[in-house]
Amino acid sequence: MTRRSCAIPAVGVIAGVLLVAGFGLFVSQVFRNIMHNRLKKEIVLVEGSRVFESWKRPPPPVYMEFFFFNITNLDEFLAGAKPEVKQIGPYTYREYRYKDNVSMVADGLKVSAYNTKSFVFLREKSVGDPDVDNITTVNIPAWAVMNKLKDSFWKASLLSMWMTSANIGPFTTRTVDELLWGYEDPLLLRVSSSNPEVETVFGLMYKKNGSNNGEFVYHTGQQNYLDYGRVETWKGQSKLTFWTSEQSNSINGSDGSAFHPLLTKDERIYIFTPDLCRSIYMEFEKDVEVKGIPAYRFTPPRSVLASKEENPANEGFCVSPQECLGTGLLKVSPCRKGAPIVASFPHFHLAEDSYASAIGGMSPQREHHQTFLDLNPTTGVIVRANKRAQVNVLLNRVNGFPKTRDISETVFPVMFLNESVVIDDVSVARLQKLLLIAALVSNFPLIIVGLGAIMLAVLIVLLIRDRKKKTSNEDDTSYSPVSAKEKEDPQNGTYIGLTPKADPQD
Repeated sequence: MTRRSCAIPAVGVIAGVLLVAGFGLFVSQVFRNIMHNRLKKEIVLVEGSRVFESWKRPPPPVYMEFFFFNITNLDEFLAGAKPEVKQIGPYTYREYRYKDNVSMVADGLKVSAYNTKSFVFLREKSVGDPDVDNITTVNIPAWAVMNKLKDSFWKASLLSMWMTSANIGPFTTRTVDELLWGYEDPLLLRVSSSNPEVETVFGLMYKKNGSNNGEFVYHTGQQNYLDYGRVETWKGQSKLTFWTSEQSNSINGSDGSAFHPLLTKDERIYIFTPDLCRSIYMEFEKDVEVKGIPAYRFTPPRSVLASKEENPANEGFCVSPQECLGTGLLKVSPCRKGAPIVASFPHFHLAEDSYASAIGGMSPQREHHQTFLDLNPTTGVIVRANKRAQVNVLLNRVNGFPKTRDISETVFPVMFLNESVVIDDVSVARLQKLLLIAALVSNFPLIIVGLGAIMLAVLIVLLIRDRKKKTSNEDDTSYSPVSAKEKEDPQNGTYIGLTPKADPQD
């Protein structure tokens, strides 16, 4: 038997084995499961894991932008007119964040840490100087004190007279730096003389530069990969105490810095945020790509801040039955020492139209005011994110304070922030390498099928060539008898002779 005749069946056997094995492995998802199990074991919050160091000190730069609303018709508003505001910003800060005092607890199945943040001003990314630029906005300390005393007519009247003599009104003009990082408020200073527990300094970001917001205990994800980064307790508590229902007081999801691998499009992403004093959720919106990395975009739906009528599950976030706001708003006074602070998305995005139309200068736009997370579905890594939130104050007439008598109930915008991050190039290179390995391992059966297809093609070529050669040999050979009568060999039997085929004569 010639080499060619041996090669054809050998190639056929190899092609068959590769195709059958490849299809079998593909259907059974063996290699895909192997890769997924490997990711589940490696993406855990323990020393030496692939993600632990980047979890403690995230490498991508984070930027915090602040936009303020400056009222341009203060006297008219106090007289009952519709307020007009002008957005001023951004004032941009580089945000440095890291996990401090990290320690393993519960036999290494959980990890505790403090989230420390610090901010450094970036003049080149800002519209002006925060030490110089003035903003006229709501006097939040004054409204907090007025609301505290509104049920006592005599105390309210005495405070009102003192505020008038001290030239303190329901609005104030301060620099951006004062509004953000704090200033000594004369009204709070006065109140503290009889109540030492009252903080005399007020600022929207007061005590938030170089500080943390309490101890977190996280699940490492070793027992269940779906628990990776999930918050177990905050400040030693597994539930909140701000709201009126058990569901509303639940601490769900991560703190927004870590998400489990192998995400799907039909799941909800839960995030606990101390700034809102509650957990929120996000849902899949669309596929995106960031620096060549595929990602799922998750965004909070309207139902997150919907009214109790629109979403009955939100009834627990009502401070009282009389203090239930409409869709798009969350009154956070229970965790802001009673101050009438209301949270929303910027420009009342996703809120009832009446809130934006009540303020001149509001223009909600999905592109500029939406909060979103772009997560790589294989690893759960954040490749891009924008957290946007707005601080508002609930204004209305307060008994005992004449300057508020012409103010109708208004949710007045003070400031909104945009906290953004995009994955850095070094992290992109590492992630692309990991995704390539994951893709190769997961698709290894298809590679086998591909090799089988190649061998099948080789087999077909060999069969065609062999067929052609046989046909050519038959055409080039003729049978001719050796003599008029076939010769017989006593030992080998009858035989005939083969002679080359002669060309036909013209």
